[in-house]
Amino acid sequence: MSTPTDSFPSTPAGSLAGHLHELRAKWGWFVALGVILIVAGAIALGSSYGLVVGTLISVYYIGAMMVVAGIAQIFHAFAVKGWGGFFFWLLDGLLYLVAGVIAFTNPDLAAAVLTLLLGISLIVGGLFRLVAAFKLRPAAGWGWILFSAIIAILLGIEITVQWPINSMWILGLFLGVDLIFNGFTVLMLGLGLKKK
Repeated sequence: MSTPTDSFPSTPAGSLAGHLHELRAKWGWFVALGVILIVAGAIALGSSYGLVVGTLISVYYIGAMMVVAGIAQIFHAFAVKGWGGFFFWLLDGLLYLVAGVIAFTNPDLAAAVLTLLLGISLIVGGLFRLVAAFKLRPAAGWGWILFSAIIAILLGIEITVQWPINSMWILGLFLGVDLIFNGFTVLMLGLGLKKK
């Protein structure tokens, strides 16, 4: 027999509480994953060879995603052929596919292009944050946005000034830093689950 409360949907907090017990039982897996990610990041950052390997892994990963996206776009183009956007979807899919194939056949060129785009993106994003910081200037904490903007702009300038010399290691550097920070957060989550 159901009670009146059985008909109410469960809340996200109630759902999380139910899974929290399961997560606590698996805290060791989180710790192990965190350690593996930290070690992988340290290896990537530990030598110029590790940075090059990290860059190649990044290029191949992006290339694989572009090939998958291109094939999906091409299939989609034929699926909506009668809609009128056929040539747009087909051309878009072919461009993704060609870019992905270039990433696999010429990873040096792909790394150079991606590195330049990263530098430009950091500069443009930093400029947008700079404008936002000055618009928020009377608000508390606007200085942190300003600081973030300046760092992004300086990183972007450094990357573009050193381009294309830095193309074979900069993506590996970013991958290594990301692995270490991600590993640290997963490790801390696992240790936090153990304490509860």
